Amino acid sequence: MQQVRTEAEGNTGAVESQFIPRSCPVCASDTHAEVLAKNDLRLVRCCSCAMVYASPVEAAMVTGAFYDQLAAPFYLSPDKLESDYAPVRFERELKLFRRFCSSGRVLDVGCSTGAFLAQLRRRFAMDYEALGIDVAGPALDYAESQGVAAVRESYLTATFGGKPFDAITFWAVLEHLADPRAFLSQTASILKPGGSCFILVPNFRSLAVRLLGAKYRYILPQHVNYFTPATLARLVEKEPRLRVVCSGSSHFNPLVILQDWKRRGKQATDKERASLLKRTTRCKQNAAFKPVKMALAALETALGELNLADNIFMVLQCVPKK
Repeated sequence: MQQVRTEAEGNTGAVESQFIPRSCPVCASDTHAEVLAKNDLRLVRCCSCAMVYASPVEAAMVTGAFYDQLAAPFYLSPDKLESDYAPVRFERELKLFRRFCSSGRVLDVGCSTGAFLAQLRRRFAMDYEALGIDVAGPALDYAESQGVAAVRESYLTATFGGKPFDAITFWAVLEHLADPRAFLSQTASILKPGGSCFILVPNFRSLAVRLLGAKYRYILPQHVNYFTPATLARLVEKEPRLRVVCSGSSHFNPLVILQDWKRRGKQATDKERASLLKRTTRCKQNAAFKPVKMALAALETALGELNLADNIFMVLQCVPKK
């Protein structure tokens, strides 16, 4: 059943939004209890597996149309692009990636403006054959302008010429997907035996969430899944062709906690999010901040050991057929 709601949109008149109820994205149960409400966003917890997810959600989130609309004001904003393409942007991800995949054919799912693949090519051009895939047209236009090869198609229907991959990455992607199980199933079918899948998602049991609750800026409409280490592991268990070889918690930005605490629940705008990302990136690149960076790195390590850092990471391996 679809719930249709009419919203006012400035002075341009009314636009209809379809809101679609969801089953649990991990176990498909329809039994849940509400966790929190934030404006129009409703988060529920599955009574069977404890997964927290948004329901109902706008149809545009399911089709991917929302990300075409968001591209210009956020993903293509100068501050966001400057930060994404800065050398320090994917330091942790690249370190983890190189640990498990030193060369081969790579697919970045939800590649957006292509920043990760651009960094990979810039640093290790001879080691990888890289490809991105996304449904957000304006972001892909920018990626291609930077020399990033990309496919404009749904990941679930793409065939990639029948050529398997050595590695597939989901950097901050699974939290956006209405059906993450289907994406992992597709991943298992196009990875080489022994190939690696890399996942990074926001951590719903992080220190930031515990301190801020609904005030946290990353509890927002485009995030439809809210994983903890336990529920992400339960999701992966549903795909027997993939097994966990490494997992943990990383990233910590105290400026986000400070700003969101001061805002007292008012949602940060796309411009403000991009501006803070730019400031944080510049601090990372400034040698004068080295002592602060060392202290923050120690704190991040401690939070990571407790699985309280901002993000969860997981590396999966494709199990060879018997």
